[in-house]
Amino acid sequence: MSAAGELAERAERYELTVAVAESLTAGNIAASLGAEEHSAVWFRGGIVAYTTEVKQRVLGVPDVPVVSEAAAVAMAKGVRSLMEADLAVGVTGVGGPGPQEGEPPGSVWFALATRRGTVASHRRFDGGPQQVVDQTVQHAVELLLAAIEAPD
Repeated sequence: MSAAGELAERAERYELTVAVAESLTAGNIAASLGAEEHSAVWFRGGIVAYTTEVKQRVLGVPDVPVVSEAAAVAMAKGVRSLMEADLAVGVTGVGGPGPQEGEPPGSVWFALATRRGTVASHRRFDGGPQQVVDQTVQHAVELLLAAIEAPD
């Protein structure tokens, strides 16, 4: 079973809801979750905030570089609140081929917001833009799954 499939099964079993805030991945995380069985039961939705202005206005990202821990944290917290979800992930990064805001291609910030709080992490993925997006989607789903493995 895929990580998204396991996430779907556990979210439904534990009656948890999930939301996503995406930049770099442009809706691919939401698409992978929405494609799973019974997603209407546990998947609250997502926001694709590709521009700085949308990140700030809709998700409450402060005036910081958008490829940063602070931006990812604000995105996760913002979408969790907007969607009234139990768990939310926020993802922002550089797909490439060139750098952005001094960050190299493949640099991605993740934040996971739950009832217990919000944690952020950074990863650096290799490959071209599509490979970076694919790896980012996979890691975001794995973060959500890990949070459900330890429900409160």
